[in-house]
Amino acid sequence: MRVVRKQHVGDPVRTELGQEIYEMIGRPSEQGGSSKHSFMHMVIPPGKSSPAHFHKDSEETYYGLSGRAHMQIDGRRFYVEPGVAVLIMPGEIHQIWNAEADRDFEFLTISAPAWVRTDTYPAELPPVTEDSTTE
Repeated sequence: MRVVRKQHVGDPVRTELGQEIYEMIGRPSEQGGSSKHSFMHMVIPPGKSSPAHFHKDSEETYYGLSGRAHMQIDGRRFYVEPGVAVLIMPGEIHQIWNAEADRDFEFLTISAPAWVRTDTYPAELPPVTEDSTTE
């Protein structure tokens, strides 16, 4: 069993583009030793993003908590907001970036199997074929 608060996770993993990853439940023993899934609280400050990437093994689900973000998966671009869940399958190239000028975008991520850095591969986003961000 593991019970944890975000503020007790310690220093987050920070990507080169500014995304902060608070891995609350995951593979390392100090994070519960879960191999089947991981659970992360993610923060993207204004003007920052995740890198464009894909996973060979992991499925991910993102769930918006606060703020608003643009997201692109393969050729589809849309918004992620509080209450929106997004399923990302292995091989789908994706990137998410904060659409707000004055506040963080926060979301939860569940990864199955549990996330490992070695299953994150840099990629180029393909051209947008469907854009739902103009609403």
